[in-house]
Amino acid sequence: MIDSILAMGATHADAIWPFVLVGFFAQMVDGALGMAYGVISSTLLLALGVPPAAASAGVHAAETCTTGVSAISHIAHRNVDWSLFRRLVVPGVIGGVLGAYVLSNIDGNVIKPFIQVYLLSIGVYLIWRSRHVLPQHSNPKIVAPLGLVGGFLDASGGGGWGPVVTSNLLIQGSSPRHTIGTVNSVEFILTLSISITFFLNVGWEAFTVATSGLLIGGVVAAPLGAMLARHVAPKILMTSVGIILTLTSLFGIAKWLGYIG
Repeated sequence: MIDSILAMGATHADAIWPFVLVGFFAQMVDGALGMAYGVISSTLLLALGVPPAAASAGVHAAETCTTGVSAISHIAHRNVDWSLFRRLVVPGVIGGVLGAYVLSNIDGNVIKPFIQVYLLSIGVYLIWRSRHVLPQHSNPKIVAPLGLVGGFLDASGGGGWGPVVTSNLLIQGSSPRHTIGTVNSVEFILTLSISITFFLNVGWEAFTVATSGLLIGGVVAAPLGAMLARHVAPKILMTSVGIILTLTSLFGIAKWLGYIG
């Protein structure tokens, strides 16, 4: 009996470790650059055969805790612009709840390829701007629409809050460090709302071994990502955001075209 229990525990440990590593890496990138946790995690879960709704629900269930730790870390490092936070949070939650409902009832991936092409162009532009133009910080004017669209795409596509919101705020001249910290902090409230909506529509199936692994890895990495966002130079942050955005968008386009299974 004891041997059977130990063997079962070892099996679960072996099954969970890959997801712990995925969660750690995804949250390190997300905490430092304000994007890619959902994209990285969802892509790998889908590659392992998890259905789209279950993958997005699982990622957001784990992200509820990882973004909470990340938000606390960014607040501790003074990376949050509270005025920007207030302008983002309500539209983000509205968009996220709508997106979660759509994905639970309708195929929400129709528009995704067009968004990937748009984000690819933004990624290339950010790389160019970081190398040729000195960032001049200014108060962004278009905020609420970004929150609404970013929240909707994040829930319906399993990722999109960071790429859409962070990149467009940077284009408007927002400080890289405070943009990343604020977007990550708002994401906690967003993912909590999305997770509740998914739970009401999908149920407990969202909470799997994969979800547990993503949660453990993400919680461990969250404070490290916030520390990087504070101490890395703005130009390096902007270049890194552009590179991550370009690579993830190219991956999404290649997958849509059938080059990647």
